Amino acid sequence: MAADDPITVLSEHEAWQLLGTARVGRLATVIDRQPDIFPVNFVVDGQSLVFRTAEGSKLLQLIVNSGVAFEVDSWHERSGWSVVVKGEAAEVTDQADLDHIDTLGLTPWVPTVKNHFIRIKAAEISARRFAFGVEPDREPDYTSE
Repeated sequence: MAADDPITVLSEHEAWQLLGTARVGRLATVIDRQPDIFPVNFVVDGQSLVFRTAEGSKLLQLIVNSGVAFEVDSWHERSGWSVVVKGEAAEVTDQADLDHIDTLGLTPWVPTVKNHFIRIKAAEISARRFAFGVEPDREPDYTSE
């Protein structure tokens, strides 16, 4: 990869570090062959992500299809990054695990009761950093003549 490449693929370690700096991401699920996406606040716990949810469509979708993708990004004027986690989501029911999660500072970001804790165990993680700028000149397309 060239030093002036505007896209840099990051390591798994760097991806987890970036995830640890974020508080809100997007959970992508599929139910009945229809995609859906939800913004959720979350915390990183080891090699997994944890969020809270209430009864409703998000919880139902995760029960029906536990395969999910989770995306977090950040951008500034001249640079940005994106991390995508793919894995399995499951409700946390083990009391010792719930007690541990209570120490992570995970609280709802809207004033609603969210009694269900969901853990996404990462099967795959990828991350990229972007350097923003002006689009370079396009090369002429001589094939259409």
